[in-house]
Amino acid sequence: MKCILKLMAAVFITSLFLPLTAQAEGDAVKGEGTFKKKCKICHTVAKGDRAKIGPNLYGIYGKKAGQFEGYRYSKGIIAADLTWDEATLDAYLLKPRDVVKRGKMIFAGFKKEKDRQDVIAYLETLKD
Repeated sequence: MKCILKLMAAVFITSLFLPLTAQAEGDAVKGEGTFKKKCKICHTVAKGDRAKIGPNLYGIYGKKAGQFEGYRYSKGIIAADLTWDEATLDAYLLKPRDVVKRGKMIFAGFKKEKDRQDVIAYLETLKD
């Protein structure tokens, strides 16, 4: 009986932390709105769309940077050897030039953490 209670407690405690690691903490709906206001001018997000000024961002979450076919990436983004996870995206969306030296992105960044988290949550939804 004690073993079962310990096991149940462990499962319960573990389940409390799973949502925190499984998805960005932001609001994807708000992130879509922020993306449309600040990012859409340079980036597309529909599967199969061609790149604009910047690459298509569909499916980038969890992927290695610099992989969108048909877009010519800067040497800086390729040399940075990044994977677009929550931490990398947060740092990049705060100050892109601090993360990728010699990158093409001219956007200064999102100062508000909430905006970054919302956009990250939105980008995470863009997948098959």
